[in-house]
Amino acid sequence: MKRRGAIAAAAAALLLAACAGPQRVAAPGESIRTGRLALAVEDRPSQSFSAGFELRGRPEAGELSLFNPLGGTIAVLQWQPGRAVLDTQGRDKQSYPSLDAMVEHVTGAPLPVAALFDWLDGRATPVPGWEPDLTALAHGRVRARRSAPPPAADLRLVLDR
Repeated sequence: MKRRGAIAAAAAALLLAACAGPQRVAAPGESIRTGRLALAVEDRPSQSFSAGFELRGRPEAGELSLFNPLGGTIAVLQWQPGRAVLDTQGRDKQSYPSLDAMVEHVTGAPLPVAALFDWLDGRATPVPGWEPDLTALAHGRVRARRSAPPPAADLRLVLDR
């Protein structure tokens, strides 16, 4: 009976280890941020969502991965100068002329993904229509509100520690 318990414990440990992803390492000049995000788009409840995220790269070229509560990948947004690609895991990849066009298609509202890099580094880079609140960044929280042009949007980020 003890042997079965030891085998079960070892199997559980292996399963948990298999669920853990590899440690991601940033290349020079690149950042990696992970956590949870929530976006509420006024007048468009179908466009409001929350997800786990991994933001890597820099404003000019990077990747934003979105995850469901169980850690499965929902979508990967990749961009570089002149091109952006949306991979929705299981559907065809869609190309867009820019990061902004892709993000607006996905979320229903323009989001300043490029500014997120600065906001997460504690710099309140101005973006027309957006008001970033970095007062809780020391606690791993960032909030930004978009008032104009419509629709209004509220973006909240909670960083992993």
